[in-house]
Amino acid sequence: MLIFAAAACAAPALAQQPAASDSTAPAGAAPAAKKAHKHKPPTAPAAASTAEPAAAVAGGTKPTWLGQYGDWGAYTASPGGKKVCFAIAKPASSETTPPGKTRNPPYMFIASRPGEKVTDEVSIIIGYPFKPNSEATVAVGSTSFALYTQQDGAWIKNAAEEANLITAMRGGQNAVLKGMSAKGTRSTDIFSLKGLAQALDRSDQDCK
Repeated sequence: MLIFAAAACAAPALAQQPAASDSTAPAGAAPAAKKAHKHKPPTAPAAASTAEPAAAVAGGTKPTWLGQYGDWGAYTASPGGKKVCFAIAKPASSETTPPGKTRNPPYMFIASRPGEKVTDEVSIIIGYPFKPNSEATVAVGSTSFALYTQQDGAWIKNAAEEANLITAMRGGQNAVLKGMSAKGTRSTDIFSLKGLAQALDRSDQDCK
């Protein structure tokens, strides 16, 4: 299971600059680990958008960039000697209701960890603490999937649906993520799925 460091995402927020903030976690605090699921070269300018989140996913080790495919970067790393391969992206657009709330930059990644027999696990770091015991949703086209939340992370609630989510994302145009912060702010993040299939193929290849 990955431990995510919020400090690795200390970059300007994607939302408008606010008068109030929903990022209440202390700097450097790490979210709790995800609940167990049963399934569970020079850097090109295009890769810069995912470099910092990739370092967070890598658990403090330097990830190896495998390539940029559309809006998704493909990486591999071995934190603690345990290999992980993943595709990662930031949202194409983000908004909050009410508007003007700051948060850390959100991102989504899809990881495989062969040592744990986990393939293509979808994880989301939202950039603020979710409302306790709340659910989030991710929709691809007309199909919506429920996510369970813990601190600033979200994962698919029904592990049996994860393969369906991956299939939908591979063939979709956008994934729309909706959630609510501990302060009651609603957020909507739209992730472009351009290049996702290629990024997943590349990252999965490195973890075979």
